[in-house]
Amino acid sequence: MTDNAVSLNQTRDWVKRFVVARDICPFARRELDRDSIHYVAVSARSFESALLALIDECRRLDDDPGIETTLLVLTQGVADFDDYLDLLGLAEALLEDQGYAGIYQLASFHPAYCFDGVDESDPANYTNRSPSPMLHLLRETSIERALVGFAHPERIPERNVRLLREMDSDRLAAGINGTEALEVRQ
Repeated sequence: MTDNAVSLNQTRDWVKRFVVARDICPFARRELDRDSIHYVAVSARSFESALLALIDECRRLDDDPGIETTLLVLTQGVADFDDYLDLLGLAEALLEDQGYAGIYQLASFHPAYCFDGVDESDPANYTNRSPSPMLHLLRETSIERALVGFAHPERIPERNVRLLREMDSDRLAAGINGTEALEVRQ
């Protein structure tokens, strides 16, 4: 199995076992069940090629309404979180420059994700930690539709932080890396 295939399989497993099973994103289960999540492996050794792949995926979303969301799994080049943040900043600027602001939203995930001002050992960081660095493209209209029928969507991050802080950090790390099933500590 190639490194790309391993990364994509780990990501699919993470979406199912962590994001959906723990209800980290309450909208993900529907898309998983509908098989409308597109996964693509992209090297970020060259920021330019990674950014071109991002725009290609925006065009794919433009052309294929059956794809609800795309996870660009960055297989190389941004293992360092600061390098990843540099790429993320360029990606956000590129979406705006190419006229995709307001059409697609970019969410970010990285194995070493750490919120600004939060200790890196805080389990809250696991809301954005993933097996591989990735850029997540979401349709803005779909987000808006989903939020209309959802009571208090602003509470989702608070709920996730509370849930993850109740979990053992070692088990969280093992679950993100696919070595152990995640279970809430009693």
